[in-house]
Amino acid sequence: MVIVKTSTGEKHHIVITPVNTNDYKTITKKRYFFDWKKENIFEVYKLHLINSNDILGLISLQRIPTEWRVHVRLLTVSVENQGKHKEFANIAGNLLAHAAKIAISEYAELACVSLRPKTEIAKHYMEKYHMIATGLTLSIEVPEILNLINRFDHD
Repeated sequence: MVIVKTSTGEKHHIVITPVNTNDYKTITKKRYFFDWKKENIFEVYKLHLINSNDILGLISLQRIPTEWRVHVRLLTVSVENQGKHKEFANIAGNLLAHAAKIAISEYAELACVSLRPKTEIAKHYMEKYHMIATGLTLSIEVPEILNLINRFDHD
């Protein structure tokens, strides 16, 4: 998986791993917008460059087996990676692809990934990640999940 340095177009390899207890000391609300310590009862993953411990993005997931669904509770990229002047692109897409891979491995062809976005970003998720409105949430199912994985999980 890769992210792209926006100033040069250079691709950088990343890894997505579970957040550990020590990580919460460096995950501040100022840089990551939420109190991530409240999410520690769920599956929380961090995205960082290979050979770096600097967390560039975070995602909190909840598996809902009765609905064959992985729900994205929270997703954020670090403050310097938001907006028009972000340092790296494709952080959120890679985190969503990670959630999609978990959904596929758990629920195969019945897999679904959902999230409940703030209203101002819902259109972005629909346009960029092909999510559809399903009540108060947005979701993506097979075959779009596979397209999302293929789009971001490559070198």
